[in-house]
Amino acid sequence: MRKLVPFAVDVVLVVFFCVLGRNSHDEAVLGAGLLRTFWPFGTGLLLGWVIAVAVASGREGVSAARRFDGRAVWPTGVILWLSTLIGGMLLRAVSGQGVAVSFVLVAATFLALFLIGWRAAVQILRAR
Repeated sequence: MRKLVPFAVDVVLVVFFCVLGRNSHDEAVLGAGLLRTFWPFGTGLLLGWVIAVAVASGREGVSAARRFDGRAVWPTGVILWLSTLIGGMLLRAVSGQGVAVSFVLVAATFLALFLIGWRAAVQILRAR
């Protein structure tokens, strides 16, 4: 159960990212609108988790999946950030949602802060 906490934190932060974005454009932050904004990034996040576990397993063998630490900045946090960003933007484009360059830059910054930032903070606190 403890292994799912980092995944849950990531989901909450991606939902929060979507809420912030919708709120900044005076759009409804609950209901179908939020789901429409969340699903591309949520799918990218889920794919990132699959990739991160596969990378750990490939490097260290199948038993690595049991030892996998979802709190690691590298490579886990970076994989999750890139997968959420790239996957989210590709799915938004395919589904007819906007992917303006300014939005990509804002999303890249916020998702890095959220998905890598909390992991870095945990590592710093654990090192003390």
